[in-house]
Amino acid sequence: MPFPRIMGVVNVTPDSFSDGGLYADPAAAIEHALQLIEQGADILDIGGESSRPGAEPVPVQEELRRVIPVIEGIRRHNRTIPISVDTTKSEVAAAALAAGATMLNDISALRFDPRMGEVAAAHGVPVILMHMQGTPRTMQLNPHYQNVVAEVKEFLRERIAYARSLGIRHLIADVGIGFGKTVEHNWELLRRHREFRELGVPLLLGISRKSFLGKTLGIEEPRQRDCATALLHALLLDSGVDIVRVHNVALLAQLRRLWECLCEGVEATTP
Repeated sequence: MPFPRIMGVVNVTPDSFSDGGLYADPAAAIEHALQLIEQGADILDIGGESSRPGAEPVPVQEELRRVIPVIEGIRRHNRTIPISVDTTKSEVAAAALAAGATMLNDISALRFDPRMGEVAAAHGVPVILMHMQGTPRTMQLNPHYQNVVAEVKEFLRERIAYARSLGIRHLIADVGIGFGKTVEHNWELLRRHREFRELGVPLLLGISRKSFLGKTLGIEEPRQRDCATALLHALLLDSGVDIVRVHNVALLAQLRRLWECLCEGVEATTP
């Protein structure tokens, strides 16, 4: 079983839940992105608008100001690394693709901006469709489901069909851990994550540093949840995940190395 591809997070925002403000300066964000590549990232995910619970929307021009210089800067150093832009806005998506991005990561699953699907189809790029109940501002007020697995699966199935109707062929599904879910909803989705293989598309999982880990383990500081993130990914290696989206790439790269040694007989390297 191959190890999932590692997607490294680059938040160019002042208010993201775990690293807001650390990489708001383009030079710092570019340096961080290049470090993630060195550490073993297979994909980069660049985001200029926080999607933490309670987050307010960011104007288009401000989001462009944040993400475009970073994508351009990464491309000056690395021409081949796949770059995903984490946005719900078609103008940002189009500009990011022109600057060198190669994927779209839309937490609204093409619902917030009717032109997002057109942009994706016109460029022929992969699109990540995520489930979210509500909006970032409202999603954690009172999440409720009769059957969280069935409802998330049906939502993703409908959005996949919609995206395909627009001519988008390369689709990835994300169950949206932490986006309009209680702690128990998140655990139920993880327990039964392999069932989402029924959707017939690759699956992305984003659990990195999220609050359900903190609440479960009593870890208040998000950056101190990196070890728990890696441990849970190890436990989920048979859950049908194709891409893992993480802040601490180095830890996941170590996990990948150990997995390869176990599964493929790779010789250990001497430091």
